[in-house]
Amino acid sequence: MKQRLLLLEDVDALGKKGEVVSAKPGYIRNFLLPKGTAVIATPNMLKKQEKLRKERAEQAVVDQKEAQELAMQVEGITLETTVKVDPEGHMYGSVSAADIAHLFQEKGFPIERKNIALSRPIKETGLHPITLKLKEGVPAKCNLQIVPEGVATTGIERVVAALPQEEKKEETPPETP
Repeated sequence: MKQRLLLLEDVDALGKKGEVVSAKPGYIRNFLLPKGTAVIATPNMLKKQEKLRKERAEQAVVDQKEAQELAMQVEGITLETTVKVDPEGHMYGSVSAADIAHLFQEKGFPIERKNIALSRPIKETGLHPITLKLKEGVPAKCNLQIVPEGVATTGIERVVAALPQEEKKEETPPETP
């Protein structure tokens, strides 16, 4: 049996601050109540709901602005990571959302694993587009260049290598009679 709660903070996959939601008893008992992110929705607590909604609306405006600024900074940058490969060029392991978040944090961007929309880990070298979902649903896009270990490339060589390769037609010299 699910119980009704008033959220005191945003909870991923459950709701936003000030909303009345329902959850399973184990989740309530083991996670929400001990962390102080929710309270049981009694009539007395429901009086606080409007105040919490106003606070959430004010915070949403601030979060939206911060996320848009971060999206402008991140938009179009190319992160680079070096990976080990076997002689055939196949990667050992993969690059996950946590690895990408670590690359962002090394560059000074406050992006966490949950902000990176990656359906599955990347298992190929090359240039890969990365989609980010920042606070308040603000989207951003950047690129991830995965370079095999031991391959030294300059910035221009990387860009050229990432472009689709055209098949070169061999030109035959004109025959003379």
